[in-house]
Amino acid sequence: MPRIAGSEIPDNKPTRIALTYLFGIGPKFSADICEELKLDPQARAKELNEDQLAAIAGLLESKYIIEGTLRRQIQQDIARLRDIRCYRGDRHRRGLPVRGQRTQTNARTRKGRKKTVAGKKSVKGMK
Repeated sequence: MPRIAGSEIPDNKPTRIALTYLFGIGPKFSADICEELKLDPQARAKELNEDQLAAIAGLLESKYIIEGTLRRQIQQDIARLRDIRCYRGDRHRRGLPVRGQRTQTNARTRKGRKKTVAGKKSVKGMK
């Protein structure tokens, strides 16, 4: 497996697909990288030579924020929202959806498993 920017990419996938395995690189950026470096996007990643891998790594280093740096930046942005006590920060703090989604139903990914709340007990014979 070729290593780029400290991460391994799968070698049996086309270059344009293999680059998307890097955190922060999606299909568009992957296509842009292949076009800028004049790489064949359909060539397998294992077919890339050392010069091409070095060129990809250099371009990623200079133009894109990826992997650990991007993860750290996202965490700092969320921490800033929490610190300034804005609405989005409060939603992050409570573990609820941040972007206006409904929570009466759905939202299980953010809220976690259902917590059963004891309801009112009915007394038999009362009307």
